[in-house]
Amino acid sequence: MNTLSNSELTLQVSLHGAELCSIRNNQGREYLWQADPAYWKRHSPVLFPIVGSVWENVYRHGGKTYTLTQHGFARDMDFELVEESPSWLLYRLSDNEETRLKYPFSFSLEIGYRLEGRRIGVVWRVANPGAETLHFQIGAHPAFYFPDYDPAASQRGYFGFDRKEGLRYGLIAEKGCMDVSTVYPLRLDDDGLLPLDVHTFDRDALILEDAQVKRVVLYGNDRKPCLALHFDAPVVGLWSPPAKNAPFVCIEPWYGRCDRARYSGELKDKDWVQHLAPGAVFEGGYTIEIMP
Repeated sequence: MNTLSNSELTLQVSLHGAELCSIRNNQGREYLWQADPAYWKRHSPVLFPIVGSVWENVYRHGGKTYTLTQHGFARDMDFELVEESPSWLLYRLSDNEETRLKYPFSFSLEIGYRLEGRRIGVVWRVANPGAETLHFQIGAHPAFYFPDYDPAASQRGYFGFDRKEGLRYGLIAEKGCMDVSTVYPLRLDDDGLLPLDVHTFDRDALILEDAQVKRVVLYGNDRKPCLALHFDAPVVGLWSPPAKNAPFVCIEPWYGRCDRARYSGELKDKDWVQHLAPGAVFEGGYTIEIMP
């Protein structure tokens, strides 16, 4: 683990997956889920080179077929720490023989964490050192404790957004892939908040596409804000494990999304895939704000 700390927060980051594993305030309160495998064994994995699942775990590129499991391989690989300062950590993963068997592209993936006051800036840089266009997706999957979790109660808290009208979401249909034929209205209460309870995620993740929102705030049952995510990603997933009464919820900005159900096209033509020319660099990320 590597540690960043200031007068407000202390972070811990693992070389494995360059994964953020802890966010504590100076009173010792933990905000990030601590990976109890009874519910979900991760904290905040980075999803690369795909977000979600490809249909039947198979995708096609250049006339060849490859296998990739859900969310890709970066979260399960060891990164190299390449920069470190009192407020900044930067990790790097590059393609190798192992990755090219699953994903035949040259790439450099950098993941950085910057701590400033109560804000954690998460930085992603994808570089293409190869001779062909790099097709990829990248996304976040941070899990946060519900502020007032009570396993015996139904209510979990609320989500708030920077938009209060006309929000819509899609759902996973089968084999981890999306039904794109149906969208549902996201019904907010009179205060513009989405109530969260034990049944909110019975049908798996709520997926908001088309850059509908750029901020998601997690509130407690008392409607006081606990934390917020700020992002520019075009897709955001909201998730807690279905039917597990889990103590956490995920807010997931994505530059990508799972396949539509029964997709059989090329990787380059997937929904929300990113395209990076030889020599080019993609930059993305998001910010976690811990509320006072």
